[in-house]
Amino acid sequence: MRDAAGNLQTGFNGTVYVTVFDKVQTISTLGNDADSYPQNFQVQRNQVFNGTAKVSNGNFDFNFIVPKDINYQLGNGRISYYADNGEVDGNGNFTGFLVGESKDTSKDNAGPIIKAYLDSTSFINGATVNATPLLLVNLSDSSGINIMGTGIGHDITAIIDGDEKQTFVLNGFFESGPDSYQNGSVRFQMPAIAAGNHTMVIKAWDVANNSSEVTIRFNVMKDDGLTISYIRNYPNPFRSQTNFFFGHNRPNEDLKVSINIFTLYGQLVKTIKQTINTTGTRSSDIQWDATDSSGHLLNKGIYIYQIQVVCAADGKMAVKAGKLIID
Repeated sequence: MRDAAGNLQTGFNGTVYVTVFDKVQTISTLGNDADSYPQNFQVQRNQVFNGTAKVSNGNFDFNFIVPKDINYQLGNGRISYYADNGEVDGNGNFTGFLVGESKDTSKDNAGPIIKAYLDSTSFINGATVNATPLLLVNLSDSSGINIMGTGIGHDITAIIDGDEKQTFVLNGFFESGPDSYQNGSVRFQMPAIAAGNHTMVIKAWDVANNSSEVTIRFNVMKDDGLTISYIRNYPNPFRSQTNFFFGHNRPNEDLKVSINIFTLYGQLVKTIKQTINTTGTRSSDIQWDATDSSGHLLNKGIYIYQIQVVCAADGKMAVKAGKLIID
């Protein structure tokens, strides 16, 4: 990191965000209006790499493998930088390097490892989500992830219900992990999805043009009422501690939770109350130490628990019951 006079900023420690572009391209406008005609202009938009690196005492470095999908004609690329440490920021670019004439020395024959979620990494396949969930995709590969978009069909994509009209290209939303080209993530806000059950296929390619895909299932609720899609306690059976959690359709809202625990004869032995707010549709864990309302450890056996959830904003309520075993 250097200032306007070219002096190294040895006191700067923070993060630099790096984007590497392929060569300048000449493209044309469509000229499809009656009073217009095609015009050529130059752009430099095909990303070779997008990631972050740590800056220590003004210095940083990063590395990556160049994708096979580059234009092999030699020409100047561009690196764009933005650095920040919470107090001071800076930016710049560099074009004094060549891109092209890549030699294929890769022995990578496996596609990326893909892990996909909706709203949060606690997403459970088949869970209920709202109509505009946040798609989270974690990707890793020994060679790196292809985000160029110049090879036919080599994009990171998400397709809903196998419908080509609901295909979303995610290249521009990918960012490599800190100081690593071998892993990274995508965050993409989905547009409104119709109510009902859906599937989404996420496909990605590495820079050696190997592909992988995963499928997730989810349900979009028909209205904005509060719904509990499932309840769990883990471990179950257990002896001295378990954790309750549930799926819901109200992320980022305060939810008042009451867990009532009954014997098989209907006697209430414990009530747990807690207010939670989660970014995804899976609740945070609510712990219980297997004691009754007096603090005594309950006897071994089967118990019924009921989870009641009330939305603090509008008073909507939902209730669901389950069974647990103390052994």
